[in-house]
Amino acid sequence: MPQYYDLNVPLEDSPSEPLGLTITHHNHEETAPQMAGFLQVDVSDLTEGQGWATDHVEANTHNGTHVDAPWHYFPTSMGQKARTIDEMPLEWFFSDGVRLDFRHMEQGARIETSDVEAALEAINYTLKPFDIVMIWTDTDKLWGKQEYFSAGAGLTMDSTLWLLEQGIRVIGTDCWGLDRPLWAVAKQFQEDGDATKIWEAHRAGIQQEYCQIEKLANLDQLPAATGFKIACFPVKVANASAGWTRVVGIVD
Repeated sequence: MPQYYDLNVPLEDSPSEPLGLTITHHNHEETAPQMAGFLQVDVSDLTEGQGWATDHVEANTHNGTHVDAPWHYFPTSMGQKARTIDEMPLEWFFSDGVRLDFRHMEQGARIETSDVEAALEAINYTLKPFDIVMIWTDTDKLWGKQEYFSAGAGLTMDSTLWLLEQGIRVIGTDCWGLDRPLWAVAKQFQEDGDATKIWEAHRAGIQQEYCQIEKLANLDQLPAATGFKIACFPVKVANASAGWTRVVGIVD
């Protein structure tokens, strides 16, 4: 039997979510009048006067574990209008997974191409087109704390483009974002004034179309760095920059 691994953080109101999120739960008693109204019956006609449980969510598409579309990065990609999440090909989101270990890197560090190559060499693996590459920093262990937002390391423009040149179309991270934490980007700009390093991993999508999974979790639970499938189909939110996803690692 296949083994399934839950690689998500929950969609919940959390100190780790600076974009804000509100979930309101409605129980069976509260919704009984609504259900009775739809059915044109009295509440007393419902089983023990109970309706249906529902939940109202006010959220950003970048809350929780989600897939970013090229439209999130910039208005254009590869010289054309960037595609939104509902336009992305489904075949991108079910493929072999590869976990690259960057837990040793300092907070705010730049994950350069040489670091990616070293991580691949450490697991004796050569990337192939459509592998789903996951950046493992253990930042998810801070989920539920404000520190989560500022933790982890991130890819650079060059290392992102290098991965895309290998045929990779989906890159994931267990950090808040695929780029370095925003404080690290701001600090570097104050030091060198180099605007090309602002949100550089995302901006790589201007040159080459790709998607990224942000806020992965439990990458440490996978039994190995390779040898598993990843399913990460995004919710089909019309014209959106991202879609929530339930990421599952599957070991057969």
